[in-house]
Amino acid sequence: MIDKAKVFLVDDHPLVREWLATLINQQADLQVCGEADSAPKALQMMGEMKPEIAIVDISMEGGSGLELIKGIKASHPSLLIIVLSMHDEALYAERALRAGARGYIMKREATKRVLQAIRCVLEGKLYLSDKMAMIMAEKFVEGRPSRPGSIEYLSDRELEVFQLLGQGYSTRHIAEELHISVKTVQAFCARIKEKLKLLSATELLREALLWHESQQKK
Repeated sequence: MIDKAKVFLVDDHPLVREWLATLINQQADLQVCGEADSAPKALQMMGEMKPEIAIVDISMEGGSGLELIKGIKASHPSLLIIVLSMHDEALYAERALRAGARGYIMKREATKRVLQAIRCVLEGKLYLSDKMAMIMAEKFVEGRPSRPGSIEYLSDRELEVFQLLGQGYSTRHIAEELHISVKTVQAFCARIKEKLKLLSATELLREALLWHESQQKK
């Protein structure tokens, strides 16, 4: 009898979890051992289920996938992680790898790519699309820094705040979503304005809305 690798799913969309569970459980070498719709629930259940690999979304209600990845690596250092997200890999893949993930795949990819990514990471390799691997290789070889004033200059937390602003969240709502104080959100906004070379809160909000709109079109 083949030992199946245990996979844990973290996504706040039930249909995505159902699709992944059906896909994975049809494989002779893989099985879903648990699933969660939030970061706190995921961390609690992972300790009980002891999966070998987790598939995590970047965005989820009441938390951040990037922060969850860091939490998983702190609590379960040997657990392998793949990010499966709608967000553009050009902006998030490198951040996810720095946080501790071993692969990044976009939700629009073909089903076979998801299975390929899982098996690749289970074999101890990194998984990125060919396009993203080339971008990161060129960045490494050329030592090319991010352009001043670009989104890449933002820290993971600053990017979260910027993203939520673009979704129309108020400062107080962002504070509640990220479980931080309103003053901390305001401090993040001030740093974002400085890094993006914006002069006012109005400019910041407009830039965030335009950026979010551009992400939705990709």
